[in-house]
Amino acid sequence: MSTSTTRPTTPPSRHPDGPCRVPAGIKAFSTLLGHRVPDASYFRYLGECLNVGDAPADDLVEWMYSDGMATARPMFEQALAEGVDSVPDAPAPLMEFFRLVEAIPNWLDREQLELGAAVMRSGGADGLYIARDVALLGGYMFSGFNQTLLRTGALEKGPNARFAETTRWALDVIAEGGLQVGGAGYRSTVRVRMIHALVRRHVSAMPDWEPETWGLPINQTDMAATLVGSLIAPSVGGIAMGKISKPSEYDAIAHLTRYVGLLMGVQDDFLPRSFRDGVGILYHTSCALSTPDETTQLLSRPMIDDPLGWNYPRFENVRRRIARHQHLSITSAFLGPSAMRTLGLPTFVPPWYPVMRMPVNLARSVATLFPGGRERAANRGWDEQEHFMRTMVSSGEATIGDSARTITHQAA
Repeated sequence: MSTSTTRPTTPPSRHPDGPCRVPAGIKAFSTLLGHRVPDASYFRYLGECLNVGDAPADDLVEWMYSDGMATARPMFEQALAEGVDSVPDAPAPLMEFFRLVEAIPNWLDREQLELGAAVMRSGGADGLYIARDVALLGGYMFSGFNQTLLRTGALEKGPNARFAETTRWALDVIAEGGLQVGGAGYRSTVRVRMIHALVRRHVSAMPDWEPETWGLPINQTDMAATLVGSLIAPSVGGIAMGKISKPSEYDAIAHLTRYVGLLMGVQDDFLPRSFRDGVGILYHTSCALSTPDETTQLLSRPMIDDPLGWNYPRFENVRRRIARHQHLSITSAFLGPSAMRTLGLPTFVPPWYPVMRMPVNLARSVATLFPGGRERAANRGWDEQEHFMRTMVSSGEATIGDSARTITHQAA
């Protein structure tokens, strides 16, 4: 299962002349693992992939539109939930797509998937905080990706809703059995892939979209960066907060990331074979995409005030203000003064929360080495993650794709 990897000859003009400056934490950890900035040939390839989409999903969506969404979308949902064989007289385009995603690659190790998911559940709320305050917020320095976000209603819906959807997807992925064919994580990931194709089709047809400048919306380079930013970066940040796992457990996270990327439509050479490989992909894509512009602060600044609307059972106003400062302290600690300035945030916020969590997380990391320790950590972490979902969204639920509802509702 792989997407088209046809290489166009000319990267769009958004691609910089050379590797960009990336946040200090990403660079330091990548360098520690032996990674260097991408050479000229690979850097150009990252630019070329800004023009490459996901042919199987794009073909599926074209069929859905040509056949009519009123009939095609229910067939897609049935195939997603029950398997394509459950769809009577399934049309060839639907059959071809689901035969692709339902196929189990010969390298897949289910035990590794479950171990990777358990380790990620063990990350608890702190893992989600890093995903929000470092990966998502830092990602707004990727101005090319911002262009797509702005055209899908990101400002109107708000960053809290977008992160709630991302969190719901991630929790589906790392739930027990979530990546079984038909499982919650499988369904959420394949649905996201279809939504990406809808967005790609819609945005690229907009009169103000300039392919020679921006390339293709939700392209392979952007998708690779999003994949490792969502699933690898939280574990990297967790190390700095005292969440230490065994090398084999980090590689299990990479194995999970590889399979999720496969389901998502990310091409094979952007899928990590090891945790070190995943960090390298994170570093190299950041070198190609970290080109902030006026859209950066347009999206980042509203995000710092999201905690002022979160849900707490008692002392709500006080806890909201504490949460705002807490999350700024995480962002400042990991991204550094230069990135904070670029994002339009306070240049320095004392890193009190990461420092406070360090001894707690170190003790819990040691506890995972004892019999039953990983399972206990995964259960406790899962409870924390679901609690944080309810803090952000009182129902604890978010509809995947709702932040782009102007597009997805038209396609319902």
